[in-house]
Amino acid sequence: MSSSLRLERVTPDNVEAAIALKVRHDQERFVSPVVKSLAEAYAQPETAWPRLVYDGDELVGFVMAFFDVRFDPDNPNDRPRSGLWRLNIADGKQGRGYGRFAVESVCEEVRRRGRTRLVTVTWAEGEGGPEPFYLGLGFRRTGEMSGDQVVGELDLNP
Repeated sequence: MSSSLRLERVTPDNVEAAIALKVRHDQERFVSPVVKSLAEAYAQPETAWPRLVYDGDELVGFVMAFFDVRFDPDNPNDRPRSGLWRLNIADGKQGRGYGRFAVESVCEEVRRRGRTRLVTVTWAEGEGGPEPFYLGLGFRRTGEMSGDQVVGELDLNP
């Protein structure tokens, strides 16, 4: 993994490059395109934390975190959650540590905000899906579903 990895805000100068970022064709069914994420972030600025992943000057990915979201707002026992909302690593750039860097950056932001010790992620199941990646990072299935997606959590203080 490169030592020049960093996250950057989405700005007028890089938004077109962000929208153009594409995952591998066989992964498109597992993750929404960046343009949808940016629309969701625009509509929910108090919740969404969109960032671009750069290696030096090269855009290699997109990550979006969420903060203080109740999965079932009608349930008074449902707790606010924070975690990984979206992760898109560019076609041809996977397997280089960019996804791990992005997830670790989200974990650090969750830790910095100090509202929870658990980082939540959801993923769609299926061959070629992201489950092995998330489990390899230490996320564990909670037994819950969010719509048709598996819910996983990582304890920042195991």
